Amino acid sequence: MKSSDFLGKLLGRYLWGNLAAMAAVIVALVIGVKFALDAYTHHGEEITVPNLRHKLFADADRIMADADLRMVVNDTGYVKTLPPDCILGQTPEPGEKVKSGHIIYVTINSPHTPTLILPDVIDNSSLREAMAKLTAMGFKVALPERVPGEKDWVYGITVHGKRVVAGDRVPVDEPLVIQAGNGMRDADDSINYIDPLDEEEMGGAMEGPDEFEEVTAPPAESSPAEHPAK
Repeated sequence: MKSSDFLGKLLGRYLWGNLAAMAAVIVALVIGVKFALDAYTHHGEEITVPNLRHKLFADADRIMADADLRMVVNDTGYVKTLPPDCILGQTPEPGEKVKSGHIIYVTINSPHTPTLILPDVIDNSSLREAMAKLTAMGFKVALPERVPGEKDWVYGITVHGKRVVAGDRVPVDEPLVIQAGNGMRDADDSINYIDPLDEEEMGGAMEGPDEFEEVTAPPAESSPAEHPAK
């Protein structure tokens, strides 16, 4: 092929027409994808998250539907002064900007007082250890009750005067009273010590075999029948 023919095809309308068509298609695809993404992600749309705290679940659900948002319960809590099924918290926080259809996660108030299992701290730990462990688990701990025994040793736990043991379920809002030793022994626990016998007394008691006095019976009197008459 001559160079003139090659240059003629390179500068021809057919080649440039195809290139222009391909460029138009690429531009159209880019613009189409951009509009599709904007429509899918609601680009430029902002909805203010409403405040749902302390509202009943049914009322909060209605508010969310009107705002074109979704609500999902992801946790429960307990506040004694608030009604059951009341919203205690939410994520995202009120006032934040989100897009339509966004999920708002809420925490609702439980209708029942939650309970916790009492750990094994009775007769197994000191007062300080027991208070730290119970408080970390979420129990309410009242002032300890002092009882006779080793100082600060845990001898029992009561709830409203009733003794509880490890494994019992206790409501989290009920205060625990730890019975801890006051460092004084109870009179009933006194021990009477008996001094051991003196070694000499023990030796005297143990020396030699027992001696018994030999006792002989008196001679029996002979009867008249045994002595014939002379």
